[in-house]
Amino acid sequence: MSARRGAVLWMTGLSGAGKSTLANALEQRLAEAGRPCVVLDGDVLRQGLNADLGFSAEDRTENLRRIAHVAALFMQQGFIVVAAVISPEHRHRRAAREIVGEGFIEAFINAPLAVCEARDVKGLYARARRGEIADFTGVSRPFEAPHACDVEIPSDRMPVDEAVDRLLARLAAIGCVTT
Repeated sequence: MSARRGAVLWMTGLSGAGKSTLANALEQRLAEAGRPCVVLDGDVLRQGLNADLGFSAEDRTENLRRIAHVAALFMQQGFIVVAAVISPEHRHRRAAREIVGEGFIEAFINAPLAVCEARDVKGLYARARRGEIADFTGVSRPFEAPHACDVEIPSDRMPVDEAVDRLLARLAAIGCVTT
């Protein structure tokens, strides 16, 4: 599964949809195949690189802009970058695609809100429903589902291994891995 061309696999979806789970499983498969990969997890980046940002509209835009630029830098070095970020608005995903350019793959990790809430080990949805978290995507802030993503993963109905196979197939289709 070798190829040196980089790519950015931009995983979008609600909190709890399975973005981080799939990102880590994909990273493991790529590592086993000797393919350089880096995961940019939105939650992790908010604790470090983007710790100075809140959740206002402007800060959400800046958060995703920074992530897209970091992803593009890694991609230029031949890495497959897996960005696991909610990125709830069309305009944010469009901006990320423009920043990254060729090699950008939008992957919609799709699970119904009820499934995401049931998976929520941090209790964020419950806190949002009680009004403890303002502007929470999926509860008090909308998630704009992609109209024409490059690949869709119905994570409530597809096993992780099968989802990883689908993501690898998409990477192979643009020449980033060989199968």
